[in-house]
Amino acid sequence: MVSITQQDIDNFQREGAVLIRGLFADHLDDLRAGIARNMDTPGPYASENAKEGETGRFFDDYCNWHRIPEFQDAISNSPAASVAAQLMGSETVQMFHDHVLVKEPGTSMATPWHSDGPYYFVEGRQTVSFWSPLDPVKEATLRLVAGSHLWEKPVLPTRWVSEDSFFPDEDSYMPVPDPDAEGMRVLEWEMQPGDAVAFHYHTLHGARGNHATARRRAFSLRLLGDDARFVTRPGPTSPPFPGHDMTDGQRLREDWFPILIPAVH
Repeated sequence: MVSITQQDIDNFQREGAVLIRGLFADHLDDLRAGIARNMDTPGPYASENAKEGETGRFFDDYCNWHRIPEFQDAISNSPAASVAAQLMGSETVQMFHDHVLVKEPGTSMATPWHSDGPYYFVEGRQTVSFWSPLDPVKEATLRLVAGSHLWEKPVLPTRWVSEDSFFPDEDSYMPVPDPDAEGMRVLEWEMQPGDAVAFHYHTLHGARGNHATARRRAFSLRLLGDDARFVTRPGPTSPPFPGHDMTDGQRLREDWFPILIPAVH
């Protein structure tokens, strides 16, 4: 059983990230099978993140939960939605999307420093992502900058391989920092399969390459709370969700983004 303390909630709100042990521990077989299915039949947004000079294979893909039953089962039957509600201080929890990231042994490419929020067409203080490894991780674990979700300016979203900016209006965003060189406080944990890091959409994060002899498979789940609303960005969003037909200030449409925990009246 996964229990959340007030300290966990306080850490999440203050630091922008907290470690939740065993969040998906009862769903490891499903998630591993789901990732295998995802890699066998990639979706339209799949990427191999092939970059000149880098070795190994870094696969990622997202927005596949609706076609992969193993992901659906983990999302519906794990404590993730309940934990998200507690961490966000939200009455409701809404699905946004899933994300799979696989680094095979000998993969040199790091996951670049970035925050997810500026890539998305949703904004709010009540947001949470879960990043859960399906293999033990030490060096290839998630790294997050403490308190970065509270920075005054969002971090400029860039494309991972080309490093090009997503948006033309760069003045509204801060450049991607180098947390190690700039002496920022970085949170990172050695993790066991099924553990999860919960973090806010605006928390700056990244991960090293996988220089171990074993794979590093990770399943991420993005959820929304009461105050999350659609917002127009100055350029393309990722994921794009073409044809969504939403307008600024609208709660995300529930037929595409189902409510996992409804409001109690």
